[in-house]
Parts: sequence; C-alpha cells; structure tokens
Amino acid sequence: MTGKFTVLLILFSTVAGWAQPPAPTDLRQLNIVAGKTPTETAVAIGRQFLGKPYVPHTLDVNPAEQLIVNVREFDCTTYLETVLALSLASHDTPDKVNGPQFEQSFRSYLTKLRYRNGKIDGYASRLHYFSDWLRDNERKGLLTDVTGELTGSMSVAKPVSYMTTATYRYPQLSDPATFKQVQLAEASLNQQSFTFIPKKNMRLAESQLREGDIIMLTSARPGLDMKHVGLAVKQPSGRIHLMHASSEQGEVVITPYPLSDYVLWHKHLSGIRVARLRGNGVLTAVDLP
Repeated sequence: MTGKFTVLLILFSTVAGWAQPPAPTDLRQLNIVAGKTPTETAVAIGRQFLGKPYVPHTLDVNPAEQLIVNVREFDCTTYLETVLALSLASHDTPDKVNGPQFEQSFRSYLTKLRYRNGKIDGYASRLHYFSDWLRDNERKGLLTDVTGELTGSMSVAKPVSYMTTATYRYPQLSDPATFKQVQLAEASLNQQSFTFIPKKNMRLAESQLREGDIIMLTSARPGLDMKHVGLAVKQPSGRIHLMHASSEQGEVVITPYPLSDYVLWHKHLSGIRVARLRGNGVLTAVDLP
C-alpha cells in the first residue's frame, strides 16, 4: 500500500507541474577565492561549476514562490544568477566567505537578481523574460547593458507574448491573477525597443567583448526575446567562447567553438545582447533580510 501511495504522489507532483524540492544547500562545499573585481570572480566561480548537470525547472519545486538555492544542478538562468550572486557576495564579505554573513549576502543578492525590485511577491515577481531581468537589474545598479556600445548593434522592437500564449508550459498561469500580472509585465516590455547585435554582425563585435560579459542570446522565435544566457570566456586562442548550462550537452560547459560561430550555427538564435557586472552593487542595510 505504501509503495502505491508513493507512486501516486510522484505522479500527482508531475501532473501538477511541481518537481521534488532539492536538498538543503551547503555553500561551504564551494572554494571561493575573490578576484580583483566581481567579474573576475564570476568567471572563476563559473568555471568551478563546469560539469554540473543541466536540470530544467528547478525554481518550480513549490506551489508558493520562494527563494530556491541550488548549487548542484542548473538551467542557464539559475547558473548565471547563482554565479553572479556568489561573486557579489564574496566582494561584500571578503574576510567571511563561506560564513553565515556570506550566505546571508549571497541569498540577498540572489533575491535581488531574480525578482522584480528585489522582492519576492508571488510567481509573477520573478523576472521570467530576460529583457525584464536586464532592465530591472540595470535599474538596481547591478549591471550595465553595453550592447549599444558595440560595433554592429541595431535597435529593434519585438513584442513578447510567449508565456501567455504557451500557458501549458507554466502551470502557475492557471491562476487568473498571476496570468494578469505576467500579461502586464509583457505589455510593459512591449512599449520599448531594445538594442542587439544580429548574428550577421557577430564577428564585428567579438573583439570588443570582454571575459566575464553577460551574454544573452536573442531568439528568432516570434513572441520570445531571449532564448539562452551565459558568460563570455576567453580561450587560449584569444577567441571568446560561451560558458553556460547547456541543455544540448546536459551540463555546464564551455562551447568548443567561438561564440560568434555558436550563434551562427543555431538557427533558433538571432543574435546577442551584452551586459557587464558593475563593481558597486553592494547591498545596503535595507536590502538585507
């Protein structure tokens, strides 16, 4: 009887769209050594996660929205957010890395990066669209969109509607209030154009990319702004590659070929946007829990 109940419980969780929550995370397992800048630290931390498995939907493990911390498995977004939050926290608490104060700072940065205005207020407060994520985190002073400064960039207006037209992918949108909130977020994004570098101009911009740049890969699909994200890393050849949690390879990897080739060879990608982590995103007392 117990075995049957367990199977039914697992089936119910799958149908309802909820995964099993991960075990508590111990940050002390990480060997974090701060570099000269948060960007340098982010690259070092990102490399430490190479080989970690790609697992989607790790943030949707509970019906109620709450901060999920998981440094054992990633999708492309949670990989980036975790790396950036760890880097910023390490520069906030350089003498207390891996202590309670470091963990508090890390969780605060992760919340600040992941949620609109840095506050958890239900599913719709999570920054699902990367255009929203970029805009909100630039406003918070954590990073800067530098796409327009790069050679070959151009401005485009592209409406987003992917979430509200593919609700079967998002069980949380069955709630009318949540659906309306996400719809309003889409409408806000649709009022603005954005700058990107189309794939045909990637080689023109490549020499201006820096190691540690946040690379957001724009989607060729109607209704979707960005499809993937990672960090720029410079390889011994001098070329920029992408370090990312790859669904294709099933783990965190560095692409075996340069970023410009990666974008060119993937027909579902249209180009990139680029942001840079600021060094002055230190949390204030009001940001801390």
